[in-house]
Amino acid sequence: MSEQLPASDDDASVRASDAEREAVIQRLNEAVAEGRLEFAELDERVERALRARTHGELATLIADLPHPAGADPGKPLILNGGIHGAKREGYWTAPARIVANGGMGGVVLDFTAAECRLPEVAVEADGALGGVVLVVPEGWGVDTDGMEGGVKDKTATTPRRPGAPLIRLSGKPGLAGVVVRHPKRRELRRSKRRTELTQG
Repeated sequence: MSEQLPASDDDASVRASDAEREAVIQRLNEAVAEGRLEFAELDERVERALRARTHGELATLIADLPHPAGADPGKPLILNGGIHGAKREGYWTAPARIVANGGMGGVVLDFTAAECRLPEVAVEADGALGGVVLVVPEGWGVDTDGMEGGVKDKTATTPRRPGAPLIRLSGKPGLAGVVVRHPKRRELRRSKRRTELTQG
């Protein structure tokens, strides 16, 4: 796993990233909103999450929490850009199949803090007029062989980490194209600030 919630003991000793710590903290904050954790427990677990060095240490902090309400890996996620665009970012659970139609406003699929317990996620993209952007954590794999050209994969030179999810991208670029990239530093900083605001 990389930049997602720890899913098993298989990679417990693997070093945790900042984005993975952030994903766990986001889940803990949601657990408080759901009434599953007290604020005192949140403070204690957040402090431990910030100090966590491995996936195993992070996994223990959310081991007693269920999947987010409505999370169903078997149900496809359909995003239509329409006129104003559509985004899926922050903490969310990735299903096995995602359909993204750029429309006029474009679609952004940000997997940086997503929980993915699946070995593969199929993404069917149609760039249309607005385009489709996939933001993929470092270490994840991306297979673009199913695309009909017009895809700009900026992650191609980054090797896939063993056991990390694989995104199988298919579809057509449309007029605006399809872009696959890693999160930018400013995006990670903005996401971190958003998490800090939810805590305070």
